[in-house]
Amino acid sequence: MVRVDRIRKDLEFLAGITSTPGEGVTRLAFSGEETRAREYLRKEMEAAGLELYRDNAGNLFGRREGRLKDAPVVMFGSHIDSVVHGGAFDGPAGIISALEAMRVIKEQSIETSLPLEMVIMTEEEGGRFGSGVWGSRAMAGRVSREEIFEGRDKEGITKAEAMRSFGLDPEKVRDAERAPGSIRAFLELHIEQGPILENNGKDVGIVESIVGIRTFFVTIRGKADHAGTTPMEFRKDALVGASRVFSEVDTIARRSGKGTVATVGMVNVRPGAFNIVPEEVHFSIDLRASSEEVIEKAAREMKRFLEDQCSEQGLEFLWEERLAVPPVNIDPTIRDVFVQVSEEKNISTHLMASGAGHDAMVMASVAPVGMIFVPSRNGKSHCPEEWTDYEQVAKGADLLLGAVIKLAG
Repeated sequence: MVRVDRIRKDLEFLAGITSTPGEGVTRLAFSGEETRAREYLRKEMEAAGLELYRDNAGNLFGRREGRLKDAPVVMFGSHIDSVVHGGAFDGPAGIISALEAMRVIKEQSIETSLPLEMVIMTEEEGGRFGSGVWGSRAMAGRVSREEIFEGRDKEGITKAEAMRSFGLDPEKVRDAERAPGSIRAFLELHIEQGPILENNGKDVGIVESIVGIRTFFVTIRGKADHAGTTPMEFRKDALVGASRVFSEVDTIARRSGKGTVATVGMVNVRPGAFNIVPEEVHFSIDLRASSEEVIEKAAREMKRFLEDQCSEQGLEFLWEERLAVPPVNIDPTIRDVFVQVSEEKNISTHLMASGAGHDAMVMASVAPVGMIFVPSRNGKSHCPEEWTDYEQVAKGADLLLGAVIKLAG
């Protein structure tokens, strides 16, 4: 049986591994905090009888062999990196559920036809380098040399440098790519990060689709001048131009409809002094929708408005696309397995869409995927108040366990 006490112990231990004690969980990719969390999980995975290995993107796997040698694997897991000042359940709930499933399989001496692998993906959030779902994109062969060697964090460290400090060779990331047919199914348990399950009084959500995501980074350049002596007609204020773009991003998203959302979540202003006209503004745009056509149209409108504003105000700009993942429909066979197992275990369910991006949406290009959601109290996530009752995580883990056994034969 799935044990709530073990799930609670694991989640509480991981929650204490943060660079911002008392201010939520901050555990960025390729950091000392991620290393310490992995050290704990390595010991627990080995105790569950798993054979451990790491790929060249930094993903950590725990494998249990099946009766069929060289057969495709049933893989399940999530991530342990976080946003800055995030919560204790986003990612770890899926990792600990996968670990608990492996423990029960060992304890009950369950044999499967197909091999099983739990996976700890690295840099799902993108909180350090601004381009998330890194581990799954590497497995799907969707990373570039520019991202590895030119992308930098706030301290100016490239991803390649961070990888080397983690004991990885950035030149060998391509080796992490998975061959077609090598994965029978990829399953991910995650907190909902919204209020639907709690409001409907359901134990778990069975995801039917995941939104597509585009992430853009924009730089607008003007001219730094004295705030007191430069007349308004002579100014090239990068922040004025950027602020108009911010407003239009919101307008375009609302006009696009069909669940389209867009967020300007990161803004850096240079020189950043109260008495100097801003010379440069660097900001992000996060664009999501359930339709690729809607995403494309909204992105074009945003870029066109940016071009027009900069031309009108005598500004220059750079537009960089960091992440592009299309909307994903969940594999219907896996969805039906979730439904069947939930009925057998008397777990109440709700069929739903995911408005957040996850590793599963990238893995859909590699293998059939399925996702389970567990409730989020008050719908809160990406904040210290993020919470899911341990008993609710356990119900999701029990569903995951049953689905893994069925899919692996």
